[in-house]
Parts: sequence; structure tokens; C-alpha cells
Amino acid sequence: MNILLVGSKCRFLQLLTDKLDKEGHRVFLLTAEDKSVRTSKKIFETYHFAYDNPCIREVLEGVRPDVTVFMGAYDTGFLWGKGSSTASAYTSGLFQLLMNETAGNVGRFLYLSSEEVFGGEYTQEISCEENCAAYTVRAQAIAAGEELCRSYFNMGYETIVLRLDHLYGEPLTGAEARDICARMSVEGLETGEIRVNPHNRVALLHYSDAVEFLYAVITAKKMTYGVYQISSGETISVQSAAELVAAELDGVKVVEDTGRERMEPVLSNKRFAEEFGIRIVHKPETEIGREAAYIRQHASSFVRTQSRKKGWSRFGERSREAVRAMIPFAENLLCFLPFFLLNNWMAGSAYFQNIDFYLLYVLLFAITYGQQQATFSSILAVAGYLAVQMYQRSGFDVVLDINTYIWIAQLLILGLVIGYMRDRLHAVEEEERHEVDFLSRQVEDISDVNGSNVRIKEILSNQIVNQNDSFGKLYEITSSLDKYEPSEVLFYAAEVLAKLMDSQDVAIYTVANHSYARLFSATSPKARMLGNSIHYVQMEEFYEKLREKKVFINKTMDERYPLMADAIYSEDEMQLILMVWGIPWERMTLGQANMLTVIGYLIQNAVVRANRYLSALEQQRYIHGTRILEADAFASLVNAYLNAREKKLTECALVVFEEGEISREEAAGVLSGMMRQSDYLGELSDGKMYALLANTSAEDAGMVVERFRSAGFPCRMKEEMEL
Repeated sequence: MNILLVGSKCRFLQLLTDKLDKEGHRVFLLTAEDKSVRTSKKIFETYHFAYDNPCIREVLEGVRPDVTVFMGAYDTGFLWGKGSSTASAYTSGLFQLLMNETAGNVGRFLYLSSEEVFGGEYTQEISCEENCAAYTVRAQAIAAGEELCRSYFNMGYETIVLRLDHLYGEPLTGAEARDICARMSVEGLETGEIRVNPHNRVALLHYSDAVEFLYAVITAKKMTYGVYQISSGETISVQSAAELVAAELDGVKVVEDTGRERMEPVLSNKRFAEEFGIRIVHKPETEIGREAAYIRQHASSFVRTQSRKKGWSRFGERSREAVRAMIPFAENLLCFLPFFLLNNWMAGSAYFQNIDFYLLYVLLFAITYGQQQATFSSILAVAGYLAVQMYQRSGFDVVLDINTYIWIAQLLILGLVIGYMRDRLHAVEEEERHEVDFLSRQVEDISDVNGSNVRIKEILSNQIVNQNDSFGKLYEITSSLDKYEPSEVLFYAAEVLAKLMDSQDVAIYTVANHSYARLFSATSPKARMLGNSIHYVQMEEFYEKLREKKVFINKTMDERYPLMADAIYSEDEMQLILMVWGIPWERMTLGQANMLTVIGYLIQNAVVRANRYLSALEQQRYIHGTRILEADAFASLVNAYLNAREKKLTECALVVFEEGEISREEAAGVLSGMMRQSDYLGELSDGKMYALLANTSAEDAGMVVERFRSAGFPCRMKEEMEL
């Protein structure tokens, strides 16, 4: 499946990615983080876009996810310290995703919520139908997301809300250290004590367990309800948890404080348990200490330290801002002085007396700085003009002179109009620049999406043609069986299976009857560890899977069984059993199981063709009226076994019979009853009768020879030199 994860880098996301990759799913990541943030190599493709970016539609159309997981309450990319602005970005991003998901109807949408949506006091377990009671901005945004998903679910879309009860585990960053255990660890490191309410209890759910439960929801064929609550169902005293934390932190003590905390809500997991089952592997008694130890080892990333110079640094920052704001006014004042002097010096000049230097000064600052500085320069110019006029006339005359007001009006009108025009032009330029930047980012985003799609196309094309697990490659390798003789096909099928499964330890068993199977070929001594004959019906867990026509995966690493096995059926009758050892744990996945099934069918086709060929020639291969192979057929079979023995794919022995008193036909009838179904009788060019003992070592062959002699058939084993 294609799985799209929506969220920022964190431990929970990392574990979920590892699980999905291990099970053979293709994982995509949509994150609002910068492109400089490195993501896991197990992620097939990463898209760096804000969740409300219009390019989300192209991303979803390119990925076409079967399941989308919105990290929601566990997305560390949202800065909740900004309050309502972050809540707005959170809900708008979620709405954009849901709108584009449902428009394309691309698959299931999972929204991860938490116990934070219940902020009140609860004395009993909270059911899935309980209304949210969120008080903080973060909790209200998460609850609003739940309501949005539920509304889409009611409209018929598969948008599922999953509330995780008190998730905890080793965090990667301080932004992720929000669980109760992490908070107690940080509090202990900062203050030297952990204050808790001894009467409070909490149900903790570890990251790894949550990932397993989440994977069950991802792979479920159908979901009955729109809201599920995932909880461990096992409560632990907060004081006990604090003591486990304090045990890992040197010098930290636990202090009881009944007024310290509200009662933590406990979510009911009844609905989830009935549908999927609950099995907790990671217990708080062991995991809490590990988390506290991890935070202690990386204390610099989690402990908040207060700077002593915080007040002075804030004062210095404000001072710098004030100085930057005063610079244009200082420039204005400095430039006023030369214009003031020029205006006084040129007042009596015949050439320059008609030039208004104050007007030039105001226009200069109006064009350079805009309306604000134009107003300030106008005030300075008027003050300078009035000061000069008062040298020659009284202030009363200057004030009553109509020319003074006309000049001031002219100065202000020109300065303010030009300053306003300058500000408007700059505003238009800024808007155009922002629009160009926006369109440029859109083009870059579209280019990124297109480039990503091209890369995915090339990767998938190469996988189809070149990858070892592609159908083209599988067919190319398995079709090589066609070049072998019919009697050799099963020997080299083991080599083909070993190559495709990338394992050195492969065995093929042929089913002798409804309860026993005999070893036909194997690639290593380890692959022969079950012996030449197995009573597969008694291998309960192993046989149960094969009987259901499913691939057996040895998840418990039981040494009695292979790591992976599959049975090949013909007309509902088990014919062959393929067994594989030596597979790394991370490759024991659903994807590998599916590949083994496909390989089995392709090998079956080659075997069926070989068997049909041999059946067609059966009358020509045996001496009339006996089960003795003719010389040509028997020589071909012997050569096939000997070649396979040289390649260590099987063991065999050849026994030659001396002429006896009874006829060959009668001897063949008696000997056939003393031999296994996998052994053969035949003639060679010397005219003597031979017995080919399949999967028989030299020691075992010696015992068979003695049994033949005791029955009155003189014989000996052909030595290596004679062969």
C-alpha cells in the first residue's frame, strides 16, 4: 500500500515509518519542515509544503495514498506558544487535506488525537461517545479537528479519529517531550524534585505498542466506527511513575502535593479491543526508567535554562529598534542645516534669490523617505522660514502676512502629495514583489512536485525492469528453468529460489503422501536440518498455515521450523513445500511472503511442464511390463542427480546388481517394494540393472546394500571413480 504520513520529525513518526517499511509498504511524508531537515531513508518520497498550500492537491494526486495518517496531536511542527494563530494554521491545514482527500476519494484518513481533549475532572473511564471538554488553545484545536473528521465520516467518507491515551516514550526533541513521564523528568532535572498528587492514576501507552495498534487500523479492511480510543487499559499511580523517574535521576526526590495536578483522564478502549484486540508488550515499570535515563543523558536538549541577562538583552533589543527608527529623523535634521544656511546666504544674491531652498529640501525628503519624513521636513522648513523672517520684521507682522500662509500651504501640499505618491508607489511595488514571490514559490512547488513525480516514475520503471522483486525479474530468472532437462528442473528450482529470496539456505520437499514429505533438493547443510523425511502434519503451526494456502512466517524464531515456507498445490493436493532459512528479521515481511508465493507459482509452472513431458513419454521410458527405466531415460536421470550432487543440491548413491537366479522382472517387483517412492530402478548401457537412491548419503547407502544382499540380491555400490 501507499501510506502518506503528515507530520514533522519525531520518535513516534520514526517508529511508525520503520514498521510500515518493514511490512513492505511504500511510505511518503508530507511535512511543513524546512528542506534542510533530513528524513529517514526508509521514506520513499518527502514533500516539504505547508498543509494549507494549494500544491497539496498535486501531492495527493501524485501519491494516491491508500491510507493517510495525520499526526495531529503528535505533530511537533506546530508552535503552540503563538496561541490562536497556530490553532488557525492547524485547522486550516487539516481542512485543506480533508477537502482534497475527499475530492479525490483516495483512501482512508486517520486523525491522531489524544486525551488532552478531555480537560475536566473524570472519575470513570471516558467512552468514545463522551463530548470533548477542551480548555487550552491546543486542546481546542485538536478537538476541532476531531469534529471536522467526524463531520466528513457522517457524510460517508472514511475519516477515522484515533485518540491515544497518554502516549509516552523516548523523545527526539524538547518539543516532543510533552508526555507526563517526560514532564516529570524535566521537572526533576530543573528543580531537583518532582511534585505529584499521590491519589492520581494514569494509563500509559508506549510508542511501540501504539505503532502496532495503529498498523492494525491501517491494514484493516473495514472500519465500523468513526472514533476509536486506544489505551493500555492498565493504570499506574502517578506517584509510582514519579518514583521510577526519580530512580534514574541522581538526587531527585518525589514530593507529595495534593493540589498539584488535576485528575488525569483514562480512556476506555472497549470498542477498539472488541474489533482489533489489545496486547500490551511494553510495560511502564520498565519503559519509564528508560525514558528518564534517555532525557538525563540528553539533558541539554530538554532542560530549559533561564538567562540571567534576559532583562538587559530585552532592553538592548528595544534600544536598537529605537535607534534604527530615529536614524531617518537624524538624517533629516542634519540635512536641514545646510539648506538653512544656503537659504540665508543666497537671500541677497541677484541670481539665486528666487530659488526656494526649503522647497527643494522638502521635495528631496518626500521623494526619498515618503510622507512621514516630508511632514517632518516641512515642519523644520517652516520653523527656519519664520526664524529668518523674524530677523527683519516682528513676529506679529510675519503671522499676519498672507504670503506666509500661502508659502506654508504650498510647501505642505507639495511635500505631502509627493510623499503620499511615493508611499503608494512603494506599496504597489511591494505588493507586486510579494505577488511575484508568491507565484515564484508556486512555480518552485509545482517544479518540486513534478520533479518528485518524475523521480518516482523513473524509480518504478527501473523497479519493474531491474529490481530483484519485480515481476519482470522474477519471470526472467524462473524462466531459466526451461533450459534444463525435465528431470533436472526441481534441482535447479532450489537455486532459483535461493537467488530470488537472497538466501543461501533453501530446501524443496516433495509430498509423498498426506502426512510425509521427502527432501528433494537443498542448497546447504542448514537447509537439510529437518532431515530427508518430515512428518509435516505433526508440525502444527507450520502445517496449519500451509493447509490454509498461506505463507508460513516464523515470527517466534522457533528453531524447529524454517523462517519462511510455502506449499505448492495442484488440484487442491499439496505437491511441493518450499522452505527458506537465513532471512534477516527485517525482511520477514508481508512483501517477502507475497514474493515467495509468486515464485512458487512460477516454479510450479516449470515443474508441471516437466511432469507432463515425462508422463507423455512414460511408456517409452520403462521396459515393457516393469518399473525398470530404459537405458537412455535412466542415464539422463543419473546424470541429473550426479550434476546436482556436484553442486551440493542433493545427495545420491548408485547401486549395481549382479546377475542372479531369478529373472530381472521378478527382481524388479521385489526390489520396488523395498525401495522408497523417490528411488529408481533402471538399466545402463552395460546391460546391468541399477538402483538410484535419492537423498541418500554413502553411509545410508551401505545399509541399503546390506538389506538388498540379505534379501538375496547380490549388489554393490558404484564408487566415485567408476562414475
